[in-house]
Amino acid sequence: MSLFKARDWWAASVGSDEVFDQGSLCVANIDNNSTPYDKVIVGSFNGILRIYQPRPAKGENFKAEDVMLEVQMQFPILQLAAGRFVSVSEALHLAVLHPRKLAVYSVSGSTGAVEHGSQYQLKLIYEHNLQRTAYNLVIGPFGGVKGKDFMCVQSMDGTVSFFEQESFAFSRFLPGFLLPGPLQYLQRTDSFVTVSSSWQVESYKYQVLAVATDAKTKEESQNLKSGKRINMDWSYNLGEPALDLAVVSFPQTPPSIIVLGERSIVCLKDTGALRFMKKLEYNPSCFFAYTALTDGVINYMVGTHTGQVMVYQDIALKWAAKLEYIPVSIRVGFFQDLKGVITTIDDQGHLVCSYLGTDPSIFVAPSTDAREINYDDQDAEMKNLNRMIKEQMHKTDMLPTPKTGQDEVLEIQVSVPNSLDSTSVATETEVQDDEDPIPSITVRISLKSKGTSLQDVHLLISCPYPLAANQSNFSFPFVDPSTPTQVLVSFFMRGNSLPSNLNFTVSATYLNQKGSPRVVQTSSRLPVKLVVKACAPVKTATHKITVDSNKNAVNLNDIFPDLLGPNAGGAGNAIGLQIIGGPKVTILASKTSQRYRLQCDVFEGMWLVLKEFLERVCIYQRNVGVKDFEVSYTGQLPLQEYFELIDTHVELRLNGERYKSLLDQRAKQFRAIQRRLLTRFKDKTPAPLANLDTLLDGTYRQILKLADGLEEGRKALVRCSLGLSCATSILNTMLRLMYNLTDSEFKVLENGLSPHVQIDGEQGWEESVDASVSQLLRTCLAKSAKDQAVNPSPLTMTTDPTKLKKHIAQLCERLAKGARLVVDGQKLEERSSPTKTRKMAPQSSSRDFFDQETASTPSRPESSKHRTDTNQNGPEPIRMPESVPSPIDTHQPPPPTVPPPYGSEEPTSPSESVSSPKSSLGDLPPLGGPGVRGSALPPLGGHMGEGGANPALPAMIKPTKKKKKKKTPRSPKETDSASLEGDDPFFNDGGKSGSPEPLSVM
Repeated sequence: MSLFKARDWWAASVGSDEVFDQGSLCVANIDNNSTPYDKVIVGSFNGILRIYQPRPAKGENFKAEDVMLEVQMQFPILQLAAGRFVSVSEALHLAVLHPRKLAVYSVSGSTGAVEHGSQYQLKLIYEHNLQRTAYNLVIGPFGGVKGKDFMCVQSMDGTVSFFEQESFAFSRFLPGFLLPGPLQYLQRTDSFVTVSSSWQVESYKYQVLAVATDAKTKEESQNLKSGKRINMDWSYNLGEPALDLAVVSFPQTPPSIIVLGERSIVCLKDTGALRFMKKLEYNPSCFFAYTALTDGVINYMVGTHTGQVMVYQDIALKWAAKLEYIPVSIRVGFFQDLKGVITTIDDQGHLVCSYLGTDPSIFVAPSTDAREINYDDQDAEMKNLNRMIKEQMHKTDMLPTPKTGQDEVLEIQVSVPNSLDSTSVATETEVQDDEDPIPSITVRISLKSKGTSLQDVHLLISCPYPLAANQSNFSFPFVDPSTPTQVLVSFFMRGNSLPSNLNFTVSATYLNQKGSPRVVQTSSRLPVKLVVKACAPVKTATHKITVDSNKNAVNLNDIFPDLLGPNAGGAGNAIGLQIIGGPKVTILASKTSQRYRLQCDVFEGMWLVLKEFLERVCIYQRNVGVKDFEVSYTGQLPLQEYFELIDTHVELRLNGERYKSLLDQRAKQFRAIQRRLLTRFKDKTPAPLANLDTLLDGTYRQILKLADGLEEGRKALVRCSLGLSCATSILNTMLRLMYNLTDSEFKVLENGLSPHVQIDGEQGWEESVDASVSQLLRTCLAKSAKDQAVNPSPLTMTTDPTKLKKHIAQLCERLAKGARLVVDGQKLEERSSPTKTRKMAPQSSSRDFFDQETASTPSRPESSKHRTDTNQNGPEPIRMPESVPSPIDTHQPPPPTVPPPYGSEEPTSPSESVSSPKSSLGDLPPLGGPGVRGSALPPLGGHMGEGGANPALPAMIKPTKKKKKKKTPRSPKETDSASLEGDDPFFNDGGKSGSPEPLSVM
């Protein structure tokens, strides 16, 4: 908005590493020189007082001779003021306000006899010790005194102390005080104007303050303890915080009060009536009112946080000028025959004397050459441009081509070592591992500049939770193209959750030669052994995944040579891996068939191991020269386990919303009780509290309990979200292996059934996935025109995930019937026929998957037997699993009313229950179901409580019931691979009888 720039007339840098504020600047003829030139007085919070006399010469700005005086004081300087503070003299003296002292000094100078110039001295006249910490100072002829200036100091506790020059007068408490505000003296009405903490402009008569003394004590003292109640003269509701206050009392201007707010400027008459108001479109920092040449108007300047000074006449903006710094104080002075010099200072001590105006421009626009227009050339050029526009519009890809890494000036190189740190640097970890320390790995990141030097480069490292880096932000003031800049960053596992991704991102921001901001980004992957360690294989497990291949099973020791541990030297057909602080995953390789099995007690805990196994076995087969190696999955999809995770995730989200609602109710109740208690305390007539203090204490305890529950619920939601992300990745991988999806189809599947579960934000994972899966069912997976006519549902927070589970089951069923995931604009790719490439094991050799039914192992449920019978001829159409009662009751009653506070003996009504201080709140919803997916937050491989349910859950939240399976007691020998081979028919071809085991997740 600024058309001109403020022209610097004189400038100086005041000190270094010092802090300045509104009261740090004063402009006055403080040495009482015969020439009426003003001096600039500056005081900092560091206690240094400086006096300048600006005298710029041609080609010069600041000279050492401009400093008249510089004194280091004992205490910080809060405010400076110039006035007639000595009773025996009418000369100007300097008042300096310290936190606990008010001192008055005289500044005198003597003409020097040598070329060094005049010498100035600062002499203490008198001082007043303050009993309370001071906030600001106001001066004026209080009480209508002539030729003198009295002083008033406002303290931090609302006390105003009056000093009649060398003597103390009296102290008074301002009514309704909470925080100190700006204070000014209005001479015409002999009153003080301030802005209270309730955002009201209040006026107090000086005579009312003087006579409001305690009748019991005749002597006035600063140790004020009691006094009469002071009534204000008038008040005006400002409605916003006040930054500063000024009183205008010039001869040609009516007496007025100007208040600078955060968003407006308000001008009041001396009677409290509104004169005018100006709304501001910027954030002001300071202002100053000065005399006007026109009668009846007010001139004032406003400094802004955008580094501008605005000159107003009433509400009209007359001038705007740009400053180099953001001013915190602004004054107008008279220096060397130049009146109206604007003097500003910022919070770092840049003192500038400037004036408004413009420098003459010497640029003259050149005259244009008169030439004839060739219309034929213009028509040809227009046709050429139209042809180019049409060609561009007919192109299919209208998006700009992204720049490759070769076009960037800055290059990022990431080097991830193969080995972990010998000494771990993991700190503040939540993972509990008693056997081994939490490992860490140090990654080297290099920044290389191509041909040019770069300045102010910022590096950001981000990694997904629960992984963490020891430092995520780096700043480089300079990157030399000849020498790469390198940093070392250590990664480790901090959170007690299942990691769903091991990729981390490195981003660098810089400014190119044109001044445009640029961002360079690269990604890399951490080794799996950072979060997985070797352990002994476990024979029995709750969940199993069996993967088929078209080649004989390889030795697992060759697949995981870096994660052998206790498995080193074994046969290589069984290996155990454990997520650090989490569940154990066992991988089994069949001796006689082409199958592998992964088993674990936690379904979602198999994702990282499954992903790493599939990648490593494909790389191994490719390295040994196998070109047609393929893996497949022919079992049942684990929809039941997957849907249980969705139910738990929805339950935790809804419980978080309930906690927020209850916390909001208790906070409103707490504020209401506070208002009533304050009303009782302010009442002149004492009245009983009616147990309001007890209710306040009980509500406060409930707020703390709710806040703790909300935090625990968030931690449980984070754990469940990561588990749901892992389970979604497992399901997508199974669908790809089962139906041999192409890369483009798998990308569409991941965009629809996204494995990225959001934790923050209004839109949750269930809403977005339901909308995307519904879109797939309406488009590429639609069976008829009726499916395409279904309208999408709004993206609102779901309370019942039944519809989402139904859509996911329909997606799997239509993929099983041969539907293709091809959206508009994609090219249909041919799938490789699984019947031609897969070499299934013969029936006699597939008996290594038979499980012996022992007395200690319960028989398989009927549903599992049905799966076995229906799975012999390949995968059957996907059916919706058995309906499970929804864990969320959508018709739940509203939250109960506020229970009585802790400590009550009996409830107030039969329907209310009173909670004791040691028990939980009766109306708080639980945080979730039991086990790893709930709120109890046990270790990742932990078990559920007794009975598989939490007795503390109320009726409105029903936990998902799981079928218990008895486990054979383990012995130390069972961890050895030899015992696994002898007992588990997976390793041998024995046991000719029995039905074949289904190739599915159990």
